Amino acid sequence: MNKSSSPKQRGSETIWLSAAYDMLTESGVEAVKVMPLANKLGLSRTSFYWHFKDRDELLEAMIRHWEDKNTGNLVQQTEAYAESISEAMFNLFDCWLNKDLFDSRLDLAIRNWARNDPALQTRLDGADTRRQNAISDMFLRFGFDAVQAEVRSMTVIYTQIGYISMLVREPLARRVDAMPAYAQVFTGEQPSERDIQRFRARHLR
Repeated sequence: MNKSSSPKQRGSETIWLSAAYDMLTESGVEAVKVMPLANKLGLSRTSFYWHFKDRDELLEAMIRHWEDKNTGNLVQQTEAYAESISEAMFNLFDCWLNKDLFDSRLDLAIRNWARNDPALQTRLDGADTRRQNAISDMFLRFGFDAVQAEVRSMTVIYTQIGYISMLVREPLARRVDAMPAYAQVFTGEQPSERDIQRFRARHLR
């Protein structure tokens, strides 16, 4: 390793992770290798090792990023202030519309990766359980019984996993327009016009 190489020649941890993210989401984990990453970035292979001990450490960093962003933010959204279950559901729906809160491409890539990685599958199962519990707790706070909370939370989770896995693409306005109906299906309650308009204002500007 050339210890005298400049920061510009080494790149940064962020750009290595960004390039690895692109490869993971476009081509799968098998494509995430040091030499192709270096070529993509126009950097030397040895510059990678300024930031990561090895490929496994890079992969672990991406998994932690996924756990913190997708699962962490989803849990946070279920705990956000809401005056009704409909408003709480719209808070959760923010995840499906705001890429800063939840990265659907990354979620799909992790799920595909986990099919051939038992250790990652265990972490994925744990993440799904944490998400389901958080949504169930959200329903419990608004007076749903334990069975209803569990079934409704699983319905939300399975619907979104299916949406991601099927690579559904639709205009933002169309998706936002459909979400009050989704909220009614998931909660059994018609959202108020006030809640709908506040939700629309966050996403259709």
